[in-house]
Amino acid sequence: MKTAVSTYSFHKLINSGEMTQFDCIAKAKEMGFDAIEFVEVIPHDGLGAEEYAEKLRKETERLNIAVSNFTFGADFLNGMNGDTTAEIERVKKMIDLAAVIGAKSVRHDATTGNPNYRSFDAALKTIADACREVTEYAAQKGIKTAVENHGYFCQDSERVEKLFNAVNHPNFGLLTDMGNFLCADEDPARAFSRVAPYAIYAHAKDFILKSAMEPSPGRGFFCSRSGNYLRGTIVGHGVVPVKHCLTALKRAGYDGYVAIEFEGLEDTITSIETGLENLKRYISELD
Repeated sequence: MKTAVSTYSFHKLINSGEMTQFDCIAKAKEMGFDAIEFVEVIPHDGLGAEEYAEKLRKETERLNIAVSNFTFGADFLNGMNGDTTAEIERVKKMIDLAAVIGAKSVRHDATTGNPNYRSFDAALKTIADACREVTEYAAQKGIKTAVENHGYFCQDSERVEKLFNAVNHPNFGLLTDMGNFLCADEDPARAFSRVAPYAIYAHAKDFILKSAMEPSPGRGFFCSRSGNYLRGTIVGHGVVPVKHCLTALKRAGYDGYVAIEFEGLEDTITSIETGLENLKRYISELD
C-alpha cells in the first residue's frame, strides 16, 4: 500500500491563508507521502477552476508526486434545489475537472438524507441510478468513482454495501474511511472489514470518543448519530483500530493508496507528520 495525504488535512492553514493547495503539494512531497488527494479546487490567484486545476497538475508533475484522488461533495436528493438530473450534470463537470487535475479516481457523496425518504432503502434506487450514470460518464475518461461512508444517512457499512451492489458497475466502488463508521455508531474494525472488498481508495482517520452519557466535552467535538461525542485526532492516537483496518484491506487484496485525513485540534503539520510515521509503521508490520 502507498501513502497519500488529503488537502483537507491542511484545511485550518488553507482557511487562514497560511497555505494554498500549491503549498500542500510541496509539503506533502517534503513529508514523504507518495501522493496527494485534492479536496475541491480552491484557487488563490483569481484563476478559474479549470485553469487552476491544470496548474496544480503541472506542479505535481514537476515535484514528481502522484495525484491519488479528487474529492468533492454531491447530494443526489437535495443538490441543485432537489433536481437530481441537474445535480448529475454538475457532478459530471466535476469529473471533467478531475481529468484536468490528473486524478484517476474521484469521491463524490451520495446524499445527506431527505425527509421525503423516511428510510435509506426508500432512497436507494434514486441515488444508485445517479451514481451509475456518473460512473458510466467517468469511465469514458478513465476515472473510477466512489462514494464514501460519510454524512450520517449514507454512512453505515450495510448501507454503503447496499449502494455498491445497487449501482452494480465495474467502474464504481467505495472510499472506505476508517474513522467515519464511528459517526454512525458502528465498530470500525467490524464495519471496515465488511466493506474492504469494495474499496478503490481508503482514508486513515482517527477519533477521540466519549460516551453520550458523559458531560459534553465542549469545543472541537461533534456528535455521532446517536449522540456520542467525537473529535478528530492524530492517526494512531485515538480509538480507531487503524492497523486492524489495514489488515482487512490487505486480506481483501487492496494495494492502493491510503490517505491521511486529519481534522483534529492539534498542530496541523506535527499531526500529519506523526500520523504518517504511524501509518508507515503499521503498513510495514503487515508484511
